[in-house]
Amino acid sequence: MTLTDIFLQTLATTLPVFTMVFIGLGLRKLGWIDAAFVNTASALVFKATLPTLIFLSILRADLDTALNPGLLGFFALATLGSFALVWLWSLWRVPRMDRGVYVQGSFRGNCGIVGLALAASMYGDYGLSAGGILLGLVIICYNILSVVVLLTYQSEQKLHWGHILADIARNPLILAVIVSVPFAWWDLSLPEWVMTSGDYFASLTLPLALLCIGATVSLNAIRQDSGPAMGATAFKMVTLPALCTLAAWLAGFEGQELGLMFLYWASPTAAASFVMVKALGGNARMAANIVAMTTLLASITVTFGVFVLKGTGTI
Repeated sequence: MTLTDIFLQTLATTLPVFTMVFIGLGLRKLGWIDAAFVNTASALVFKATLPTLIFLSILRADLDTALNPGLLGFFALATLGSFALVWLWSLWRVPRMDRGVYVQGSFRGNCGIVGLALAASMYGDYGLSAGGILLGLVIICYNILSVVVLLTYQSEQKLHWGHILADIARNPLILAVIVSVPFAWWDLSLPEWVMTSGDYFASLTLPLALLCIGATVSLNAIRQDSGPAMGATAFKMVTLPALCTLAAWLAGFEGQELGLMFLYWASPTAAASFVMVKALGGNARMAANIVAMTTLLASITVTFGVFVLKGTGTI
């Protein structure tokens, strides 16, 4: 396979995902979708269609392949290492009041939508099932670490671990993983009409979610003073994906496993990071800048990263 073939194959994987994001941006500019639509659709995806998609994907999965303790453990360690590295860097380069926002924006990826969509586009059923299981771990790690670093620099806020753990335990995506694994493990089946109806419902997830992500990108925020947001964007989209993927390759991961982890590490900053910063009284403008810049840049960095990994034969 020539480099041209690899490049075209890469575009066939990444462009459909990011095209939907840019369509969402365009529809918002045209006024065809508004904030009310985005709020309603995002809630529908988070509470219903995405959990359904994850449940059905894991239900059909071969857990011997999809449930990989080594991959889960390495991803958790890499997340902790990324978190620590960015925090140490921020002590030197970022004003104290913005450090929490900087650190969260640098390591917290949008794995639930963009990462999972890319995994599905590249690896099909394996991407959805293995990606869904990995997503449960990602949600726990990202939420706990984000709260810790944000509250460290928001002295007027108090850390309520009971509320944090309760929110994680009630997260629909985690519940979908927990409920679906026993079904897949014991090879339990549902009636065909239930599976078909579920597929129809779940098929709404990725296009609807990607449109909402595009509609929430604010070009005005990027044009405003971004401060350290550029540094956080470089960390999130270039430095950390490269370092983590290299570490995973050196640890012996390759093929689908390495590709899945790269797509999750290379995902743009999650929109939920902006919501959390705003709720805690942090620098919401900076958080919005990071989300917007990483989302727009992802179409380039993810495509380039997949091209390099495919070209070198590591995935």
